[in-house]
Amino acid sequence: MKRKIMQDLLLWKDKSNRQPLILNGARQVGKTYILKKFAQEQFSNVAYFNLEHNLIVREFFEGSLDALSLIHNLEVVSHESISADSTLIILDEIQSCPRALTALKEFSENASQYHIVAAGSLLGVAINHEHYSFPVGKVDELTLYPMDFEEFLWAMNETQLSDLIRAHFTSCEPMLNALHERALELYRQYLIVGGMPAAVAQFSTTGSYLDVADVQQRVLNDYTADMAKYADTSSAVKIRACYNSIPAQLAKENHKFQYKVVQRGGSATIFGEAIEWLNYAGVVLKCDKITEGSIPVAAYVDLSDFKLYMSDVGLLTLRSGMPSSMILSPLHEENTFIGAIAENYVAQALVASGFHLYYWKSNNSAEVDFIIQQGSQVIPIEVKSGKNTRSRSLNVYCGRYKSQLAYRFSQKNFGFENDIKSLPLYSVFCIGDR
Repeated sequence: MKRKIMQDLLLWKDKSNRQPLILNGARQVGKTYILKKFAQEQFSNVAYFNLEHNLIVREFFEGSLDALSLIHNLEVVSHESISADSTLIILDEIQSCPRALTALKEFSENASQYHIVAAGSLLGVAINHEHYSFPVGKVDELTLYPMDFEEFLWAMNETQLSDLIRAHFTSCEPMLNALHERALELYRQYLIVGGMPAAVAQFSTTGSYLDVADVQQRVLNDYTADMAKYADTSSAVKIRACYNSIPAQLAKENHKFQYKVVQRGGSATIFGEAIEWLNYAGVVLKCDKITEGSIPVAAYVDLSDFKLYMSDVGLLTLRSGMPSSMILSPLHEENTFIGAIAENYVAQALVASGFHLYYWKSNNSAEVDFIIQQGSQVIPIEVKSGKNTRSRSLNVYCGRYKSQLAYRFSQKNFGFENDIKSLPLYSVFCIGDR
């Protein structure tokens, strides 16, 4: 399947000051697939090593970290001639071998002519909780997220529709109603299927939501297994409790994360490290509160107040138990929890486009779902799951900070309403130019 990160990989390959690359991302987002496809398309051969399963290769890194000696050992075990110009070396699941991570510095300094990519599903957890020696300044980094809605359209052979959406996002002229309704139909499908590549592949092949649910449940099972494997027993219980509480957190009128929803008497002292683990693992998206809509946005973060979303909207839909029939039917578009699902979808799209998540709240009197900083602009974003777009919070924000640009996403067609750019939910991927 076509992924946008392929362009970033090509740029890395051709960099004059290229360093070993670390591809971050949660489990099952397609890191191994995209790296093998990249190798197939851009290199004569690939030397692939899974450090979680290949004990022999892990032993190589326990000895000398001399780069050329390591290259020779990798050639022996892979039965591949490793060429600096034509071979891609892939070190998968690198979090399983701390010394391999350290070795990337050696490759950067003494063997930079080789193309080396490391991938890790729990690398953020390993670095921040197990005190790995990270080669700061000696590696390039990219992050792969679940497929966004545009990548979903490509997988569904709707490339022309995605191009049309981009054109109308720029002009803000309404689309033909038939095309608008088709895009909304696909958007509703995406809320159920989400962006995990295996789920998208299953749906594009069979069109069965039941088959998709089976794939998604396996992903959730893998996440739960990781919580037990990469955390001690006490921490794993807290991590699972926080993760399982996300649907209930988003079902509240106020989506702010509340520890008491996880457990009566819960607090940051009890569950703070669990939230941190989930964030580093990439299985949740953290949205920080800001108190001012001014440049730079990050300077006005209130660290005591945040929202948590699931990293994939399809997993949220499955985990919440929301019936697919309700999501697919326009009759239920104003359902409260469908509103939460739409908000999670927008959060996922913004992160995939490179934005940090913020929301604005003013003395409990007004709240704007998302705030993004794009260059010198601070842009407020409001999310409505249906066609009812009445809300005073966005107007309060725009009046206070004299916003030049504001977005309101809903199921309405492209257009302008009261100086606010009205955009359909299926067009969120257009924000930000990769």
